[in-house]
Amino acid sequence: MRVLAVLGLSVLLAACGRAPEPLAPARQSGELVVVTRNGPTTYYEDAEGNPRGLEHDLAQMFADELGLRVRWIVVPFPHVLDTLTAHKAHVAAAGLTITEERRRRFLFGPAYQTVREQLVYNTDNPRPRNLSDVVGKRLQVVAGSSYVETLRRAQQKVPGLTWQEIHDHDSEELLERLANGEIDYVVVDSHIVRLAQLYYPKLAVAFDVGEPEELAWALPRDADAWLYRKAVEFFTRIKRDGTLNRLLDRYYGHIERLEPADVIGFLEKMNRVLPRYRPLFQRAQELTGLDWRLLAALAYQESQWDPLATSPTNVRGMMMLTENTADHMGVTDRLDPWQSIRAGAQYLLQIRDALPERIPEPDRTWMALAAYNVGVGHLEDARVLAQRLKLNPDAWADLKKTLPLLARSTYFTTVKHGYARGGEAVILTENIRTYYDILLKFQPAYKPPLSPFAGDPGKARLSRR
Repeated sequence: MRVLAVLGLSVLLAACGRAPEPLAPARQSGELVVVTRNGPTTYYEDAEGNPRGLEHDLAQMFADELGLRVRWIVVPFPHVLDTLTAHKAHVAAAGLTITEERRRRFLFGPAYQTVREQLVYNTDNPRPRNLSDVVGKRLQVVAGSSYVETLRRAQQKVPGLTWQEIHDHDSEELLERLANGEIDYVVVDSHIVRLAQLYYPKLAVAFDVGEPEELAWALPRDADAWLYRKAVEFFTRIKRDGTLNRLLDRYYGHIERLEPADVIGFLEKMNRVLPRYRPLFQRAQELTGLDWRLLAALAYQESQWDPLATSPTNVRGMMMLTENTADHMGVTDRLDPWQSIRAGAQYLLQIRDALPERIPEPDRTWMALAAYNVGVGHLEDARVLAQRLKLNPDAWADLKKTLPLLARSTYFTTVKHGYARGGEAVILTENIRTYYDILLKFQPAYKPPLSPFAGDPGKARLSRR
């Protein structure tokens, strides 16, 4: 993820020595100005350079419904609420928890997520039992965060408790410092630490600090009543029709699948084994347009990057191709790494492109990965069941509920292709999503050459020297 720098109009005016003009109401200007922060739980740039994140998707959806364009102001977390106070933005959508102190200063829309503030430690050190064990240690939190309020309350019961409030790092960066042994403890929200554990398996939660809290958008106290009312209506609707649950699943639905030992094993092979095959995955990206890191994540799930892998059912090779699939894709040797990777990538692309055009990304890709495992026919059966159960057949979050039903006679006897281990397909897909997230964090994107080769990958490697 690359930090997206946004230079606000107010900065330009200040440079000219003039006071910033008041921000016009969104309905009047046709522009919804949203202040946020850069991070995996809020707003970031994906592998293709497109803005993503839960807050991005929510705000964009809200603006589309109102017929407004969105202008983003991306600032460090300590400046989010200051930007709102200065009336430089209509809405703050930045993973903000609702606290009593903030309620006195801002209006909050309906809550969309519940989180817990947690004390996080590095498992190289003993686990603290309570805040008294933290006294005298290096505890850091983001300045201006709700964690500061929580620790101030806790300090009344634990007088020796002290901490540092950090202005130039966000929670994700503090967790990285903790993983590297630079500090002793961090207080952070539960969803943030769970994502960080995908990259830093030595991080662990010692205990919850305080009570569960809710995340919501913040607006100025004197916010436009029309905009506030529309925000309340928007969140009420997306909660009721399942849209909110599907968005939450898009960003967090896969993060509970792997244990720390699984992540440690993956990271070890990422450093030791993956470099040997990276050029082949990148060559497959040239042929298909699929991110090489997605293909590598699929291959790890299938074979742990072992080109000689063979299952009891004679599924073989790096991408674990069946004989029929190998024949269909023109593979003469399933144990040849390049043939397997090339065929697996093209087969996944075929599946994805054959899905109905109305299925959006990234759900389209997750469904293609499931079909890679369970078959296109069974995936379509799961979509049929979704329709029957009044679920959304075009949403991965809902297919995760219907795919496992294909193993139950009550359901598989009513669909065209019958029994399938659909639950297994769900688990494999969620694992691949996690591996892909880790590779996005640690492995750089690949930009293919201007004139891609159609020959073998060795020629491609020579051309890039």
